[in-house]
Amino acid sequence: MIQVQALGKSFHQRPAVKDLSFEAPDGAITGLLGANGAGKTTTLRMIAGALHPDAGSIAVDGVAATADPLARQRRLGALLDHTGIYSRLTVRENLQYFGRLRSMPPQLLGERVESVLSMLGMQAIADRRTAGFSQGERMKTALGRAILHAPPNLLLDEPTNGLDIPTIRSLRDLLRRLRDAGTCIIFSSHVLAEVRALCDKVVILAHGRLIAQGSPAEICAQADAASLEDAFIELTYTTENSSC
Repeated sequence: MIQVQALGKSFHQRPAVKDLSFEAPDGAITGLLGANGAGKTTTLRMIAGALHPDAGSIAVDGVAATADPLARQRRLGALLDHTGIYSRLTVRENLQYFGRLRSMPPQLLGERVESVLSMLGMQAIADRRTAGFSQGERMKTALGRAILHAPPNLLLDEPTNGLDIPTIRSLRDLLRRLRDAGTCIIFSSHVLAEVRALCDKVVILAHGRLIAQGSPAEICAQADAASLEDAFIELTYTTENSSC
């Protein structure tokens, strides 16, 4: 479980996230929905520990991030972008390298590498260098790195960007399996179709602020809208007008 309370972050005195509070439960996919610049990536980076918040608190499985940063890292897997993949290494070597960085015991690491390769359907390219990989192959390698240590909490920042339809379907199936196994997943997107297909709970952001949260049905009811798309437009339009 991930709990965010009164979170705030500014860049060059310009607020990116303002007084944001929400909870992402175990065994569910929580979607961060918002237009570009709404604060989704900044929020995920603060939860992951890549950015330090200016205000507020973050707890991962009941442990405050400031109290034990290493405990947070052990309990989190993060796909914040597709970089950080070493092009001279194979997929298998990339996974082994990052597993060693996490001090995984050799036998467990070997078992987890094979399990992740199978889970992601990457056995055929496991021993190819990642230089020249497609966007989908790079995403799968980065995702494998994020889930290698079987974290109970997973952060995904728009992981379907640039992927083809078969790869998106494969990713959806994997995320559903992880959710059903009890993983807490926060999934960031500005694509409503992805949110509808994957998310049990939706957190809508606009200009760094929380404007609505709940199940897709609850969001629609709050906006008195027939669809999540209509609800999103109604809620964000109302927020933009009230901020003028």
